[in-house]
Amino acid sequence: MENAVLFAFLVTLAAGLATAVGALIALFARHTNRKFLAVSLGFSAGVMIYVSFVEILPKALSYLSPTHGESSASALMAASFLTGLVGMAVLYRLIPELEHPALDESHTTIRLDEGAQALYTDKLLLRTGVGVALAVTLHNFPEGMATFFLTLGDPQVGLSVALAIAIHNIPEGIAVVIPIYYATRNRASAFGFGVISGLAEPIGAILGYLVLRPFMTDSLLGMIFAGVAGIMVYISIDGLLPAARQYGSGQLAIYGLIVGMAVMAASLVLFQL
Repeated sequence: MENAVLFAFLVTLAAGLATAVGALIALFARHTNRKFLAVSLGFSAGVMIYVSFVEILPKALSYLSPTHGESSASALMAASFLTGLVGMAVLYRLIPELEHPALDESHTTIRLDEGAQALYTDKLLLRTGVGVALAVTLHNFPEGMATFFLTLGDPQVGLSVALAIAIHNIPEGIAVVIPIYYATRNRASAFGFGVISGLAEPIGAILGYLVLRPFMTDSLLGMIFAGVAGIMVYISIDGLLPAARQYGSGQLAIYGLIVGMAVMAASLVLFQL
């Protein structure tokens, strides 16, 4: 069990640190390929939606059925799934900044001090960057819990979800770093914000595990799985797909979604052979 917990934590940590990859891209790349981001985000949404309905919800039902019977188990699964959806909807409503951040460099300013040295100290831009970092950090807590518990329950599913989350963490890292870097012109500071926002995922995993561990049963695990499916579907529909359309065309987002579902379907079939 300890090895399984450690593996689940390392998978969650790797997914969270993809934010740091995005931070590096923002700091050292000359430009951001928005079309590639659009397809990647659509791909992530496809993976998460497909695996939620085809793999996670049936697995949740299999955990619930032995204890509650088929009818009650189905009701519990549906209630837990809807709780995940509603919970994320309320969170997004209370904190509108949780909407997927935009890659926007249009507000950067350059000022010169008396020594004719460039100073990038736009307070509004800095405040925006810190706000995005905070929003991404809060957004990453439930993602970390989802990745951790899915990997703990089924490493194959957990790894697939972790890959999807890692892909969409890359543009989040870019979005965090761009305003902070152009406001401060300090690479270390901007990169630090990107890394910290990503570390919220393994921290969320640890906190979730410590709080729920004393109460862990098959029934609770089944409800967690269904709730996680709700969280992932909401993030995909309200976060990833709108962001994909923002970074590219709507068609690119749909192409990425279809490819993501196809890859996820193929991987599930191949692992069962």
